[in-house]
Amino acid sequence: MADRRLINRPELFFPPGFSHVAVATGQRLVCVAGQVALTPEFAVVGAGDLAAQTRAAMESVGIALRAPGAGWDDVVRRTIYRVAPTEFEVIGRAIEEVTGERTHPPGTIIGVTGLALPELMIEIEVTALLS
Repeated sequence: MADRRLINRPELFFPPGFSHVAVATGQRLVCVAGQVALTPEFAVVGAGDLAAQTRAAMESVGIALRAPGAGWDDVVRRTIYRVAPTEFEVIGRAIEEVTGERTHPPGTIIGVTGLALPELMIEIEVTALLS
């Protein structure tokens, strides 16, 4: 596990579901491409269900992280691309169903007009550090 410290200053707004800053040191940077709710057979998981799609995307992120030996505690940045960037509570709960309750890394939610397939509602990418 990389050395990672998450910081939330009281002068900034309370970050529900993410941290404002991550300070990390490590020798290997792990970049996980955006993951979506697709099976290995390219079938959409949870069409029309944001929570199901978020869980599926996060499960895929977890699989990708484990490939080089990383885990949730190694993540220093998370970016979420969302068609209609709303329902933050749904997204946060679904993420914690996969990762467990923890202090979230710094993150950004970006509204987009579409993703790779019209049925997809969310895409999640992360950056992790391994020592």
